[in-house]
Amino acid sequence: MTEDFREAVNSQSNAEFIDHHLKDLFDHLVKGNSDALDLIKALDIDTVNKQQDASEYCQKILRLTSPQVAKIFHGELTNRRICSSCKTETDTDEPFWILPLSLVDSCSELYSVDYGISEFFKASFFTGEDQMYCEHCDTKVDACTKYVVKHHPEVLILLLKRFDFSYKYMTYMKINNAVDVPTFLEIPENQAYELYAVVDHFGDLRGGHYCSRIRSQVDSRWYEFNDTWVTQRM
Repeated sequence: MTEDFREAVNSQSNAEFIDHHLKDLFDHLVKGNSDALDLIKALDIDTVNKQQDASEYCQKILRLTSPQVAKIFHGELTNRRICSSCKTETDTDEPFWILPLSLVDSCSELYSVDYGISEFFKASFFTGEDQMYCEHCDTKVDACTKYVVKHHPEVLILLLKRFDFSYKYMTYMKINNAVDVPTFLEIPENQAYELYAVVDHFGDLRGGHYCSRIRSQVDSRWYEFNDTWVTQRM
């Protein structure tokens, strides 16, 4: 969580949300070690020994946090459908906390986040048996759809979808491609972001471990957070 997020948490005291639990946690961490029992209960987590999905709980935390606090992570996409016959554009707005990037279509053992962003915002075309119905033409027509960013979040969270269903093994398998993560990332409408944190997952679907690497806003150095251990990265 960013410094702006912590400041927003400290300015709120609405008991309807989990802001006060986050505030207590941040206050205790400044003074020394702290547990997160109250926050864990608020998130309805029964056991910390069970494998959990980090992105799901990140979104759950943001949904349970007051809108004034969570707004820096809030973005909005427009799913735009364009009829190839009459050129009518139909927009459907979708709020988002996280942009998911698929690793399945990567043609290289080294996955590029820049490539994933390009694929996410690339237009998809529907022709032949896949034609879409157009209300203005009152028939099925060739069409294309694409995502357009209506509102850029102040902080952009990307999810690399490393788990995909394998019909060969009839279960979800982890894609272990190495990933090229750029220091600076630009998404459509010329919005740029600077990398400040990465969450790594070690293991497979049935068991694993999460670690975080975060660039300090104080000294610009990178630190690894591994449970109770914090280590400076070279």
